[in-house]
Amino acid sequence: MTPAGDPADAPAIDALVLDFYAAFNNRGGRAVSVDRLRSLFLPEAVIVRTGAAGLETMTVDTFIAPRARMLSDGTLTDFHEWETAASTRVLRDIACRHSIYAKSGQHQGEPYGGSGAKLMQLTRAEQGWRIAAIAWEDD
Repeated sequence: MTPAGDPADAPAIDALVLDFYAAFNNRGGRAVSVDRLRSLFLPEAVIVRTGAAGLETMTVDTFIAPRARMLSDGTLTDFHEWETAASTRVLRDIACRHSIYAKSGQHQGEPYGGSGAKLMQLTRAEQGWRIAAIAWEDD
């Protein structure tokens, strides 16, 4: 589904989501930019992971901190996530992105991979589109 409204919304939202997934890429020794990742979110954004262990609700910082650590301390190497399918719906200055993704890399030296789904709620802020909330579930 193509976003409705301003024709600039689709590429701006696609770029935001691409930046989000790219933030988790440490292939080739890339460093994780915590500040860049944080800038994609509203400061008050909420992140929720659901799964067999139940619900885990996080702030932007409690979401970023352990991932940045694993991507920089050698726990996860040659790692990246990427979107494999998506649909976006824009209603004025709010949008919802349904995203299917895959991930691959090495976890403590062993092959690691998987896939899942993310639902992102986005809003148009003064700085452009930002993430207001994410709910996700790994397969």
